[in-house]
Amino acid sequence: MTAAVRATRGVVPGIDSGVAAGPVHPAITGLATELARTAGAVAVLFYGSNLRTGSLDGVLDFYVLLPGPRERGLWPLVSYLEQPFAGGTLRAKVATMRLATFAHAASGASLDTTIWARFVQPSALVWASGAEEAAQVRAAIAACARTAARLAVALGPDRGTHPDYWRALFRATYRAELRVEAPGREDAILAADPAHYRTLLEAALAQAGIAVDGQGAVPGAVLAPRLGTHERQAILRWWARRRRWGKALNALRLLRAAATFDGAARYAAWKVERHTGIAVPLTPWRERHPLLAAPGLLWRLWRARRAQLPEK
Repeated sequence: MTAAVRATRGVVPGIDSGVAAGPVHPAITGLATELARTAGAVAVLFYGSNLRTGSLDGVLDFYVLLPGPRERGLWPLVSYLEQPFAGGTLRAKVATMRLATFAHAASGASLDTTIWARFVQPSALVWASGAEEAAQVRAAIAACARTAARLAVALGPDRGTHPDYWRALFRATYRAELRVEAPGREDAILAADPAHYRTLLEAALAQAGIAVDGQGAVPGAVLAPRLGTHERQAILRWWARRRRWGKALNALRLLRAAATFDGAARYAAWKVERHTGIAVPLTPWRERHPLLAAPGLLWRLWRARRAQLPEK
């Protein structure tokens, strides 16, 4: 293991991904370094709403990438941890998988939709074991952009603005997965960093060999991707297979996570208290058996909520 690297902004090599300039908060790089050391990782990615806002509140999202050949079966493994920090607590949800698996999924070669749909959004490479490993991660993130951009223009209109194409992509991937996104979630994502998506679309399409007529990466530009009928049909056939499998794969991963999510009880207790104000005491038995403990905790929560209701 070597030193942490500066947070990178390159989603497509040579293209600014739109992540806020400069390194992320030192607490995040410190936590990423500890996660990498513990797991024997080659790289750690940081992503999600906390990357956009710079806040340390809530749950920080990390992908820890390991060496070795692609995994068989379902991935990633998910865990939750809490760490004291400056009189408070840092909370993190950590997905762990091998870099080879990540790169394979990013290319669109697997049935998975989650990797390229997630990492077309801004992310930061906050730790890598060396320059070669960092380059491999950047190449995988660039593949996410190419995979997503090809589908975006296949699903989108013959002529449209940059948001039109990304909106078509996110709506389709949300429908294909077991998600509870509120209507208009894609608009909030695009509004958070419009420059990222303007720049990224044409750069990724250029790398994918799809020419674009239009005004370039400027606000309000109307684009006309040169996507032939046969190529569009091929992309849509590729997508139809992944759309059919999307919810089933999500369901299998949720079932697996229910049995393997390290720290699930602590994560659930924190979520309940954050959203309801009701503290959920954790016992060693509840920590070891979160699924068995769930019915009793739900009953306790229901009674506590009832007690909070005003009397009629």
